[in-house]
Amino acid sequence: MTNTPNATGKKLLNIAHNHMPLGVADSYRYWGEQDTVFVKSMKGGTITDSDDNQFVDFRLAYGPIILGYRDTRVDQEVISAITERGTISGFSTDLDSEVISLVKALCPNIEKMRFANSGTEAVIGAVRTARGFTRRNKIVVVEGGFHGLYDEMMWKSDVDNWDSEKQTTPEIIPFGLGIPENTREHLETIPLNDFDALDEVFKRVGHDIAAIVIEPIMGNCGSISSTQEYMQKLRDICDSSGSLLIMDEVKTGFRVAKGGVQELYGIKADLTTYAKAMGNGYPVAAFGGRADVMDMIRFGADGVTHGGTYTANMIALSAAKATLTILSETDALATVNKVGAAIQNVLSRVFTKFDIEHKFAGPDSMFGVHFGKEVPLNYRDWKKTDSALYTAFAHNLIKNGVMLEPDSREPWFICEAHQSVDLAWLEEVAERSMQEALNA
Repeated sequence: MTNTPNATGKKLLNIAHNHMPLGVADSYRYWGEQDTVFVKSMKGGTITDSDDNQFVDFRLAYGPIILGYRDTRVDQEVISAITERGTISGFSTDLDSEVISLVKALCPNIEKMRFANSGTEAVIGAVRTARGFTRRNKIVVVEGGFHGLYDEMMWKSDVDNWDSEKQTTPEIIPFGLGIPENTREHLETIPLNDFDALDEVFKRVGHDIAAIVIEPIMGNCGSISSTQEYMQKLRDICDSSGSLLIMDEVKTGFRVAKGGVQELYGIKADLTTYAKAMGNGYPVAAFGGRADVMDMIRFGADGVTHGGTYTANMIALSAAKATLTILSETDALATVNKVGAAIQNVLSRVFTKFDIEHKFAGPDSMFGVHFGKEVPLNYRDWKKTDSALYTAFAHNLIKNGVMLEPDSREPWFICEAHQSVDLAWLEEVAERSMQEALNA
C-alpha cells in the first residue's frame, strides 16, 4: 500500500503478535503485515506514525474527533477534573445533569438520558429499553447500517458477494464465528428507502416489532442517506403500530448539526444513541429520548436494568461538557462544514479532470465519495459503484500523506482543525494519487 518508511511499524507489529491476535487491539486496525499503522502522536488534523511519517487525517478514528486531536480546550477540562475530582467513585456527581442539560439544549428529542461508555453500549441500552417499554421482541434494522459489536447486531446483508442477477436479496450472514444463530431470531433487515419492504415487514410481524433502529445517514456505508419521505414514513408507521423509532446517532450526533441528524430532518426519534463526537475522542456515550420510555429504567421485575462501573466517569463527562459547550457556543461546526465543502470541490475537480463520474453523499462534515452516475439510495446501490477504483485511489492517498479508510463505505470525516489544510497541496496529492491508480 505505502512507499513510506515503516521499519519501526513492522517491528512493533512483530512484537505485538506475541501479545494480541493479529497484533492489534481492534481487528479493524490490522491492515496487513506491511501496512498496519502504529501512531506515535497526533495533533489537530494530523497524525504521525512510528516512523515519523505525517498524514493529514480524514479518518479521525472513525469520526470521534470533531474539534481536532489534543484540543487544549477539552484536554484542560479533563486534566482539571482528574486533579480536582478524581476519575471514578461509583457515585453520582453534578456533572451528570450538567452534561445532559447541554445535550437537551441542543437536541429537543431528549427529555431524559443515561450514559454509556461506547456506541455499542448505548445501542444495547436503547434496544433493551424499547423492548421493555413495548413488551415486544423484534428489532428492524436497515442494510448497511452499523449498530455496534454485540451478537444481535452482528448480522449483515452480504452485499459484497451478492449477485443481483441471480439473487433477489443478499444473504444475511454473521460477521464471523462465535455468533449463535438464535441471536438473529428477532432481527429483521430491510433495504434503506424501500417503502414496500417496510410495509411488508410490518404486515408480517408488526405486532411484535419493538423498534426500528436506523442511521438516517449511514456512517459505515458512505453516508448514504434516508430520503425525507422515508424518514417521515418511519415516524408514521411507528406511531400507528406502537413501535419505537431509534435513531443511531453515534456518528452523526453533534457532527452533522448541533442537534444531530434530527435537526436536519425535522423528525424526532423516540430514543437516540450518541457517542464519538460527543467527547472529541474521549470515551463517552449516551442514549435517551422520551421521558415515559426512559422511565422504564427502574428497579424491579417490571423495569429495565441499566448500569456500568465506568458509566459517567469524570474523564468522560468533563470531556463531553467541554466539547458540547464549544459546539454550542462557537461556530466550530460551521467551520467544519465550510472545510468539508471546500475539500469536496477539490476532489471533484480532480475526478472531473480524469473524466471519472462521481457523486458525494451525506453532509459536508462526513461525506461519502462514490464513483458512479448516481448517488446510491441504499447499500445495494453501493454495489454498483466503482469501489475498486476508490480503494486504489485511497491507498495512493495514504502513500502520499493523506490518511483515510481505504473503503468507500467509510466517509471522509472533517474536524475544525482541518481549516489549516493546504487545499492546493491536497489537490496536487489527489491528482497524483488518481493518476497512479489509473496507471496501475
